[in-house]
Amino acid sequence: MTHAGTVRCTHAPAVVRRPALDSTIVIIRRTGARIAPALPTVPFDSTYGYRLDDLLNTCGPPDTEPPDLDLFWAGIRAETLAVDPRPEIGRWEPVGPDGHSMAPIRVSGLDQVRLAGWLVRSPGSLRRALVIGHGYGGRAEPQLRLPEGCLSIQLSARGLIGSEHPGIGDSSQTHVLSGIGSVRSYSHTGSTADQWTATTVLADLAGDVPIGYEGGSFGGGIGVLAAAYEDRFDAIAVEVPSFGNHRLRLTLPGTGSGEQVRLYAADHPEVIEVLRYVDAATAATRVRVPVLCIAALADPAVPPPGQFAVANSFAGATWLHVLPAGHAEWDGEPRAQADSDRRISEFWADPSAAVRSRSD
Repeated sequence: MTHAGTVRCTHAPAVVRRPALDSTIVIIRRTGARIAPALPTVPFDSTYGYRLDDLLNTCGPPDTEPPDLDLFWAGIRAETLAVDPRPEIGRWEPVGPDGHSMAPIRVSGLDQVRLAGWLVRSPGSLRRALVIGHGYGGRAEPQLRLPEGCLSIQLSARGLIGSEHPGIGDSSQTHVLSGIGSVRSYSHTGSTADQWTATTVLADLAGDVPIGYEGGSFGGGIGVLAAAYEDRFDAIAVEVPSFGNHRLRLTLPGTGSGEQVRLYAADHPEVIEVLRYVDAATAATRVRVPVLCIAALADPAVPPPGQFAVANSFAGATWLHVLPAGHAEWDGEPRAQADSDRRISEFWADPSAAVRSRSD
């Protein structure tokens, strides 16, 4: 199938159109949009020809899971947890209009990469802790949308702004290819490990309160990879998650970091052997805690079939909130984003109850 515009999208039936998914899907609650909006600033069909029913019924993890996947990640996790994070925490200062406070923090992660970011605390007695990821634009400032009584750690991914490191790209176009010659050296492997480092530091600071993970786009996909092997998370919330079903993503041109990988794979088809280990849809099959997954019907940067491959694959109780579009401007976008923020707030108030709620 070919769509008009500057990007030509050819669907490969053997890869893109999966058979109908089986009854193992555990989406308990679904809210949100049913039809994608027009995106006047996007010069191609960023639904990639998929309607909501297609996304729900034909998108899932690839059937190419490496036999040593769990062994590989167990090794990376052991290496990561053996590193002393040596946190350096700066002065706490008030931030924003709602009584939040923040402090700069630096920690050491896998391979002694030094990572920078913030600790952010919302008003109220401490009842929740969050590891918060970010998109591929990096983290120029802390996120202040937090539940009441929450302590969060918000690190910048290795290589990106604030956590620059030799040999790792400092933009999405270069970061996504950094170290891609092997899964051990790949930037996404290190970025996943960094979420475990963040969790270790946060657990020491927050004590016995529950710890969750929240992230979108790059941070959504990386968060799912981390959650697959992180037993300290009690719930996760991910928005427009990237890196779902790489075999499928390599067939879908777009405007995001995946396009760099697609073009690279055209000359280096062996890269799929690395990508099999860092597939967020495969990782989702190992996530058993409550999940809020916000996935978009149209998205030029993170193709919706990959997002729904993640959403359809979680092994735990899942609330799917469908966003009309992601990574684009359209009529009604501010209202849709405010609605998503409201859903995230509802989720963190009580994750187990939120995924089972019948209210809209």
